[in-house]
Amino acid sequence: MSAQPVNPNLPPDQVTVFIDGVELAAPKGSMIIQAADKAGIPIPRFCYHDKLAIAANCRMCLVDVEKMGKPAPACATPVMDGMKVATRSEKALKSQRNVMEFLLINHPLDCPVCDQGGECELQDLSLGYGRSVSRFVERKRVVADEDMGPLVATDMTRCIHCTRCIRFTAEIAGTYELGGMLRGESLQIGTYDGKPLTTELSGNVIDVCPVGALTNKVFRFRARPWELIAKESVGYHDALGSNLFLHARRGDVMRAVPRDNEAVNECWLSDRDRYSHQGLHAEDRAVQPLVRDAGSASGEGWRETSWEEALSRAAQILRENGADDLGILVHPSTSNEEGALLARLAEALGTGNLDHRIAQHDLSDGARAEPFGMPVAEIENADVILIVGSQLRHEVPLLHQRVRKAWTRGAKVHVINPVDFDFAFEIAGKQIVAPSRIADALGSAALAEAFTGATRAVVIVGGVAENGVHAAAIRTAVAQFARANNAALCRIPQGANALGLARHGVLPASRDANAMLAQPRGAYMIYGIEPGLDFASQANALQALKGAQVVAFSQFACSSTRAIADVILPIGALPEIDATLTNLDGRDQSAVASGKLPGEARAGWRVLRALAGELGAAGFEFTDLAGVRAVMAPKEVVVASSAAPATTGDGFELAVSDAIYRVDGVTRRAAALQAHPLTVGPRVTLHPKDAAATGLADGAMAKLSNASGTATLQVVLDDRVAAGSAWVERGYGVTAGLAAGDVRVVAA
Repeated sequence: MSAQPVNPNLPPDQVTVFIDGVELAAPKGSMIIQAADKAGIPIPRFCYHDKLAIAANCRMCLVDVEKMGKPAPACATPVMDGMKVATRSEKALKSQRNVMEFLLINHPLDCPVCDQGGECELQDLSLGYGRSVSRFVERKRVVADEDMGPLVATDMTRCIHCTRCIRFTAEIAGTYELGGMLRGESLQIGTYDGKPLTTELSGNVIDVCPVGALTNKVFRFRARPWELIAKESVGYHDALGSNLFLHARRGDVMRAVPRDNEAVNECWLSDRDRYSHQGLHAEDRAVQPLVRDAGSASGEGWRETSWEEALSRAAQILRENGADDLGILVHPSTSNEEGALLARLAEALGTGNLDHRIAQHDLSDGARAEPFGMPVAEIENADVILIVGSQLRHEVPLLHQRVRKAWTRGAKVHVINPVDFDFAFEIAGKQIVAPSRIADALGSAALAEAFTGATRAVVIVGGVAENGVHAAAIRTAVAQFARANNAALCRIPQGANALGLARHGVLPASRDANAMLAQPRGAYMIYGIEPGLDFASQANALQALKGAQVVAFSQFACSSTRAIADVILPIGALPEIDATLTNLDGRDQSAVASGKLPGEARAGWRVLRALAGELGAAGFEFTDLAGVRAVMAPKEVVVASSAAPATTGDGFELAVSDAIYRVDGVTRRAAALQAHPLTVGPRVTLHPKDAAATGLADGAMAKLSNASGTATLQVVLDDRVAAGSAWVERGYGVTAGLAAGDVRVVAA
């Protein structure tokens, strides 16, 4: 290696390195393994992961570097100009084989029964670098397993101490839940306190584990990897739309694994997207068209029928209640194809009462979902971030991870919330105020000073703000703040495809969701909705729906759907259909049908086309999905608005967030997610001083009531809640009757 550059034509931040005789250009300071990976030159490894800090503790990547006496770890040896590296020399191969022999000394020989068999990095590399006969005759060590909760299974005797899982929980998740205990051959990886993993990203330790020490507890022993067919799909439980593969065997979705996309989810996946497929197999899946016989009591008199009769009955209801007498309510995770056809069907029926914003209380400003002002992949490079009205870690887990990434690079994060929610990073400044004061808090001098001089400022607005009764005022204030501080405004769309549905015209030209429920229509068509849990105001919704004729397109024939519907048409969930969703960046992403449709269920676009045929509606002449997409086009709607919700000023202000694993019908039916520690159950959280003034103690039962309804909930005391506020998670039947706003709390 000379003082003069080997290749003077390279930029000053690049050096020339020779790996196995191939001349390569590599950035200064990068490692040999990174240069080799870029050139497609294989180097075995276990501890190295390109998203994690370098540990250099497995030594499997030892290579032969010219003028270095000992073999060097490729993952921890920086490249130098003129460096010559051999990955397949006798010295390198002998070193790698010796390391493999040491790794296998204590590793159990249980590949035939190991659930990681067939996709195990150790198994693959031992074939190329392992000996055919073991020279080790002593007893292998045994490590007791640990219960890490309902999602991750452990078999720690297989652990090779690569520490990938430790580095993941520390660096990416930010929870520091795993660590190494004891030393030498007694070293064990675990949680130390024996408690389950609580990070919302825990399933990623399964992906980074190179052996079968950490595996998918839900999928374990259900199938071998070579039996599975992988199909590209996207997450549909938040607006990020994480890219993933769904693995199915004979049409049954068995598991989800991340699909790399640096612009969206990198190589990670939230537990909600990873394990929700369990809900597809719920006992109350809608598998057959159902009609309720005339004159039968609500929820009774249901019988299975043919598609012909069900569609005929649905068409009759829609004919008799067209134009303004009909309301169409759509779940915000509905696909673009279905949304475009719903907008077309509404037009054919002459109604402008069409909306997907079913969980939002305040639509008085006609707000709709908008793309992020800064691509999500660039948020990690921000220098100052403001989070407004969001439990971001639960709302969009991998957006929270991007903000953590920005924080590790020096960004200052500020928060305005009604509850001091948990974040996996330090907060530079926070204002914990009642929901009605969030808009005013945006005008604080300290906050303006924090944004002074920022060149990459971001404001993120979440569901606590967007779905509350003060949403319009908050949206106005946050838009003014973003403009004044040259910050990118990123309002999280409230629904996995809220942005796509807004683009395709699933918006009201007449009455919005709140207005068509407050002023009941003669008939409703509800699409993909669980009516007992999905609406902003359940009291108004159920009262309006029970007094009308209802055609329900549904994945589940649940009790609340049976209570209000006259016809239930079974449709497929996203993993069972070909569809596109639009994520928070405005990026259209495709999902391919992975699972088979249950029973007589059909893809939603097919059912809409058949119903349009019964109605004689024009514009439905296509016969396949390509035909649907050919007639789809963005549709501009002048959005009608409803009056702002009234507040009484009586009692506590209700701060409502979504329970992380109860955001929709599928997640609510995923047994493993419901058993997770983050699913805490229905409860009301009060500030200790407020509780004392009301005469309530921790663990007591309290009765909450307002104009919408009542609920009896267990009291939890927590000084993280703003004074004068009561925090409740929605998604539970008990809390569904309480709309946001003001609520009276008394001892039950």
